[in-house]
Amino acid sequence: TFETAFKLYCFDRELRLLVLREIEKIEVAVRSQMNHLLAHYKGVQWFRDSSLFRDQEKLEDSLEKLRTDFDRSDEEFIQVFKEKYSDDFPPCWMMLEVTSFGTLSMMYENLKPGKTKRKIAAQFGLDRKAFTSWLHTIVYIRNVCAHHNRLWNRTLSIRPRIPRTPHYQWLTHSSGNDKAYFMLSMVIYFLNTVNPKHTFPSKFRNLLHKYSNIDVAAMGFPDDWEEEELWK
Repeated sequence: TFETAFKLYCFDRELRLLVLREIEKIEVAVRSQMNHLLAHYKGVQWFRDSSLFRDQEKLEDSLEKLRTDFDRSDEEFIQVFKEKYSDDFPPCWMMLEVTSFGTLSMMYENLKPGKTKRKIAAQFGLDRKAFTSWLHTIVYIRNVCAHHNRLWNRTLSIRPRIPRTPHYQWLTHSSGNDKAYFMLSMVIYFLNTVNPKHTFPSKFRNLLHKYSNIDVAAMGFPDDWEEEELWK
């Protein structure tokens, strides 16, 4: 019925808003950790240091995106920097503040394997390959939500890597890695590392209670999902 379709739309809208708010917290944490660790290792303009990166063409692409972000930013701290200094780029704590999460994700992927790259991933309880994959997925989901695209029963075109040795509580089993269930579980896992007092599972349950017609199986949820420690 039309009413059923409308309720599905309303549920999807509220789910997107909920996920987008939580991804914002994850994004801030990733920016902070990358800046903190890489600045200590290579200085405040680490993002320009070619010795850090595997692929120099990808580095140039990233720097071009950074230049664009810097040039078009209307943030007050960027405008003040431009007035006082003639440097091509500001320090990393300014630059990454106006850089897209997608560019940040690509820069992490392009880092050479090593202690610092592993340490960044370890801050979030993952190995570097899983962290790279999850970052790309989070960026993809963020774009889905920001552009008001359907999320609730979407089949993910970017499938996140299943972590082999997660440092923290993870799913005991899942029904696949291409549906909302796996993606939402990823969000919880990240939040457990950056904001342990979060209430995302209860917020999601409240949303299901509000829209009782939602078929969670269409979202990839197994029958016993509420028994998973991650979701308690």
